[in-house]
Amino acid sequence: MARSGHTTAAKRTLVWLGVLFAVLTAALAGGVMSSQATWAPKLALDLEGGTQMILAPQVQGGGDQISAEQLTQAVEIIRQRVDGSGVAEAEISTQSGRNVVVSLPGVPDAKTRELIQASAAMEFRPVLAGSQGAAVPEESRTPEEELPEPTAEPTNASDLNWITPELYQKFEALDCTDSAAVAAATEERAPADQPMVACEPDTGMKYILGPVEVPGTNIATASFGQVRGTQGQSLNQWAVNIEFNEEGTQTFKEVTERLFGMSGVQNQFAIVLDGTVISAPTTNAVIPDGKPQITGNFTEESARALSEQLKYGALPISFEIQSEMQISATLGDEQLRMGIIAGLIGLVLVAVYSLFQYRMLGFVTIASLVVAGFLTYLAIALLGWTENYRLSLAGVAGLIVAIGQTADSFIVYFERIRDELRDGRGLVSAVDNGWKRAQRTVLASKAVNLLAALVLYFVAVGNVRGFAFTLGLTALADLAVVYLFTHPVMQLLARTKFFGEGHRFSGLDPKLLGAVPLYRGAGRIRQPGEAQPKVRTKNAKAAAEASRRQTIAERRAAAEKERSASVPGRGSDKESN
Repeated sequence: MARSGHTTAAKRTLVWLGVLFAVLTAALAGGVMSSQATWAPKLALDLEGGTQMILAPQVQGGGDQISAEQLTQAVEIIRQRVDGSGVAEAEISTQSGRNVVVSLPGVPDAKTRELIQASAAMEFRPVLAGSQGAAVPEESRTPEEELPEPTAEPTNASDLNWITPELYQKFEALDCTDSAAVAAATEERAPADQPMVACEPDTGMKYILGPVEVPGTNIATASFGQVRGTQGQSLNQWAVNIEFNEEGTQTFKEVTERLFGMSGVQNQFAIVLDGTVISAPTTNAVIPDGKPQITGNFTEESARALSEQLKYGALPISFEIQSEMQISATLGDEQLRMGIIAGLIGLVLVAVYSLFQYRMLGFVTIASLVVAGFLTYLAIALLGWTENYRLSLAGVAGLIVAIGQTADSFIVYFERIRDELRDGRGLVSAVDNGWKRAQRTVLASKAVNLLAALVLYFVAVGNVRGFAFTLGLTALADLAVVYLFTHPVMQLLARTKFFGEGHRFSGLDPKLLGAVPLYRGAGRIRQPGEAQPKVRTKNAKAAAEASRRQTIAERRAAAEKERSASVPGRGSDKESN
C-alpha cells in the first residue's frame, strides 16, 4: 500500500510538471500568435545592436549653458525614465561635457522618444485624500450614489470640491503596489491647474492631489544636513533644507498658512517629480522666510537623494535630439555563439562526469538539466514579452555558471541515496531516506545562491545585474526541477528491476558501493539490496528501529560474529581443544 502510494504521488507530481510546461508554452504561443512575443529571447544592446541618440540639454530661460552637475542629474533623470518605461539594458552617458548619449536596444517607439525628450516636472501640490497603495477590491468600492460630488467651485487648491466621482473611482482602482499601474499613472501628466492621483513608491501610499501651487522652478537650492536644536547642538537626525526664490517664498508662505490650520492628510503637501510623489511631509508651522526644512526617518543617503532631486530635478531641462543612428552590436553574434559553445562544452563535461561517476543514473542528471534548461528558456522568453527583459552576454554567463550549480543539487541527492545503500538499506527505502537528508542541503545551497544573486543585483549596475538576474532565476528553476522531476523520477526508478535489484551498470549496485550486510538474527544475514522480511513478533517496530539505529561499526561486528559462528568445523575444533 505504501509503495503504491509513493508511486502514485510521484506520477502525480510529474503530471503537474507537465501542466506547468504546457501553461508556460501556451502563454508564450499566445503572445507569438498575437505578434507581441517571439519564441526566441530578446537580446540586449551588446548582442543585438540598436539605436543611439545624441541629446542636447536645453534649460528654459538659461540659454544653452548647463553645468556639469546639471548634466549629471540630466543623465540620471533620463535613466529613471528609460528604466521606468520598461526598456532594459540601455546605456546612458555624457559626451564632451555637453551632450547626453542614449543607446537603446532595438528601435524606440514614439512614446519612448517623447519620454526621453520631455522636461522634468517638479511640482508642489496639496494632498486632498490618501490611503495605502493597494487597489480597493471591486466589491468594497464606494457605490456610485455615494461617490463625492462637488457642491461648489473650488476656492483654493485644498478644497475638496476638486474631487469628482470619476477622480475618486480612479483613486480607488489605482494599485500603487503594481509597477505597471504606477508607470501608467505616471505617464498621465495632469495639467497644472487640475487635480491628479499619484503614488509614493517609497511608502506605498497613494494620494489625490490638488492643483499645482508652487512649481519646482521656484526652488533656488536644496541641501541636507543634521537637525540642530535651539542651542545649536546636533540632534542626530537628518533633514532636507529647501530655499525658495522670492516668488516661491511668498507663495509658500500663503500655502503653509492654509495647510497649518488643517488636519489629517490635508495638512500635507506633496512634492511631485515626473508624476510620482517623492515626499509628502506634514505642515508643522507657517514658513514665512521661504526656507522650509523636511524632517523624518531620513538616513544620510536618503536625505542626500531627496535634496539632489529637489535641487536638480526642479530644473526645466528638455532634450533636443541632435543625431540618431542605428548601431551594430557592441559584442555581436560571434560572442553570443562563443558563449553558447562554452555552455554546451560545460554541459557535455557535466554529462560525461555524471555517466562516469553514476553510470546509468547519470542520465537522470542529464534529463534534469534539460528540463531545467527548458524551464529557464521559457521563463526568459516570457519575461522578454511581459517585462521587456533582454538577455545580455553577462546574462548568458550567468546561465553557464548555473549548469554546475544545478548539477550540484542532483549530486547531493544521489550521494545521500548511495550513503543509505552503503548502510544496507534497500533502494526504495534509500531513496526516501536520502531525499529527507538531501533536501535540507539543497534548500540551504539554493538559499545562499539566491541571497548572493539578490545582493549582486541591487548593489551592482549595468550588465552585472543581468548576470545576477539569470543566476537567481536558474536557482529557482533548479529547485522546481529537483522537487517536481528528479525526486519523482527516482521514486519510480527505484521500483524497476534494473535499478531496484542493483544492476552493476545502474550506479546503485550495493556491492560496488561497499555496502555492509545487516544482521537479521538467528544466524541469518540480510545481504545488501535484499528485501527485509516482515517481522511477525510483538516487538516488530522496536526491532526495526533498533536495526535502523545501528552504526556501521555495529553492523560489521554483528556480521563478522555471525560469519564466525557459521563456519563449518569451528565449533567442534574449539571443543576438542
